Amino acid sequence: NRAVFAFNQRVDRVLFKPAAEVYTQQLPPALRGVISNFFRNLAEPTTILNDILQGKGRQTINDGARFAINTTLGVFGLFDVAGSLGLVHHQEDYGQTLARWGVPSGPYLVLPIFGPSNFRDAAGKLPALYLSDPLFLVSDEPYLGAGRYGLLHAGVRTLHAIDLRAQLLGSDPLIKIQLDPYLFLRETYRQRRLHAIHDDREAVKIDPAMEKALFSN
Repeated sequence: NRAVFAFNQRVDRVLFKPAAEVYTQQLPPALRGVISNFFRNLAEPTTILNDILQGKGRQTINDGARFAINTTLGVFGLFDVAGSLGLVHHQEDYGQTLARWGVPSGPYLVLPIFGPSNFRDAAGKLPALYLSDPLFLVSDEPYLGAGRYGLLHAGVRTLHAIDLRAQLLGSDPLIKIQLDPYLFLRETYRQRRLHAIHDDREAVKIDPAMEKALFSN
């Protein structure tokens, strides 16, 4: 885990962090917000399916309506029209569903590029990528590489990664002052997942410093 963590830190230092800094410096906040809305809308089908798998009826209706409204009136999710109508955003994934079904988390695991995880959440990433991700439908023209892994698909994935990294830039100073960033991120990840699984911040006792890292963005 520490070896993979060190590798991820080097990749972030060389690629993702510089790209995210340029992204935030060159793009106005309004445009970055539109891009973030677009990718958040793409995650709605995964949330809706996991709402159903977890038996969350009202939340399924809420999230289904969000996706329908933002995809149509919000121009493919570029604008959060549903949010202005009072439809709250939720985020559910297959790892949370497996936890609700009683599957243990297993050992902590640091994945290359993807970062903190565990055996349960790592297994949950597969259906998220191959079953309910709308980007699965992206198929490039032959001159762009063709198939799911052509230049168009890779470009959209890269933009998503940069957008996510840009949202985390505010947490960098907090991580930098930690005596052991690996341990801090490990415990932050564990507590963040507990919060997500229980749907209630009060259900989990969270250290103030970790709470800042979890909920500041």
